[in-house]
Amino acid sequence: MSSTAEVQKNTAPTNAPRVAMLGLGSMNGAILAGLLASSVQPEDVVATTRSTATAQARAEEHGVTVLAEAEDPQANQIAAGQADIIFLGVKPPGIVGLAESIADSLKPDAVVVSVAAAISVEMLQDALPHGQPVIRSMPNTPLSVGLGVVGLVPGAHASEADTRRVQDLLAACGAVHVIEESQIDALTGISGSGPAYAFYLAEQMADAGVRLGLDPALAADLAAQTLYGAGKMLVSDGADAAALRKAVCSPNGTTERAIHAFDEHGFPAAVTAAVTASATRSAEITDELRNAR
Repeated sequence: MSSTAEVQKNTAPTNAPRVAMLGLGSMNGAILAGLLASSVQPEDVVATTRSTATAQARAEEHGVTVLAEAEDPQANQIAAGQADIIFLGVKPPGIVGLAESIADSLKPDAVVVSVAAAISVEMLQDALPHGQPVIRSMPNTPLSVGLGVVGLVPGAHASEADTRRVQDLLAACGAVHVIEESQIDALTGISGSGPAYAFYLAEQMADAGVRLGLDPALAADLAAQTLYGAGKMLVSDGADAAALRKAVCSPNGTTERAIHAFDEHGFPAAVTAAVTASATRSAEITDELRNAR
């Protein structure tokens, strides 16, 4: 597999496979919302949650079958046994145990995809039958609105066809990159944690607007719409962030003055520190979970 990222974006899947979503936390929930907003049909999805109340709420929200572990302790095994692609969506410390619990229920060619941070391909493979196709992924929450980013790291037994099935499924929710596992922490630092950076910037822009006398609701809308529009410009064909920035910066104008203020207050260094901190923590959690086994 090449270290060069392979990208697919917003291509609706054909012949959608049967999908199991084990756990419906924020990330699996975002993926599910994105899939259902594309061509994936509710009848092709089965999900699980722990509580009956949550299962009922999610079933009503998404229109899919949701099994509750509180009602049937075998809910995960039942859902996984029906599926061609299984998304493991519990918190990182629970991923290996969940994989082990469904191991005997899986179809031999079913692809198991972890959406949890810090769970290595090796940890997944060790928890499942030998030869089971596994893929480590790092998605982000904008998948729920069809504008997400997800990195995929295929395991040793995941064929190109297996990887393509997962790519095709997720491509309806955003941009899909196939990468080496050595790149996953950096990807986590940029796109996995990245939506929070944008939200934080929007918060600070809005707060600054309020301090300058704007109504809070107006300031929040100005910040949100500005980031949304700028983001859409950035993903246009051939867009370059530096070129777009320079095009807005008239000599001695308002935007140039603002960019100088960013630089004077250490904005580039702060962004680098934030991305590095996220990537470093991702690697640390992997080591912690590996050592805890």
